[in-house]
Amino acid sequence: MAPKVRILKEDIIAAAVEIVRKDGAEALNARTVAAALGCSTQPVFSNFRTMEELKIAVEAAAEAAYQDFVRREVEDGQYPPYKASGMAYIRFAKEEKELFKLLYMRDRTEEEIPEETEDLNRMAQTVSRNTGLGEAEAKLFHVEMWAFVHGIAAMYATGYLSLDWELISRMLTDAYLGLRKRYEDR
Repeated sequence: MAPKVRILKEDIIAAAVEIVRKDGAEALNARTVAAALGCSTQPVFSNFRTMEELKIAVEAAAEAAYQDFVRREVEDGQYPPYKASGMAYIRFAKEEKELFKLLYMRDRTEEEIPEETEDLNRMAQTVSRNTGLGEAEAKLFHVEMWAFVHGIAAMYATGYLSLDWELISRMLTDAYLGLRKRYEDR
């Protein structure tokens, strides 16, 4: 008797991420994961109590992929770190459309979203260091920049518009300098 092939939790997550990457979050279900792994749905539900649990694991894997984009963009050194994080967000939307949509363009009406996040506070601290703004103004500055960056990223993720990379860089610089000037003139 041939030994049973053991399907690991990591294999299931990787297969699920690939399904989302290729066909979108709507395509993710136990059958599509099982088909991708060439097995029954039994290993999926042996490793995850529910599909919701698997979806949470997929979101975590997508977040890790996004953080890798940010890390690489910052380490590349082409842009200052704050701008690099915005460029990475847009690049992630361009290169990983479905993972971007999963993380940043899904319906969150039923989710409890904290007003203060670690990311918001970290980015606001960066803005504060770069501009001399106080905590509240730095948070507002970052939220305004993030809304601008998200708009460009959403256009990429939905195929609405594809801009030249140098133009995007210039747009982010212009928005940053414009906001900075507005805050300085207060």
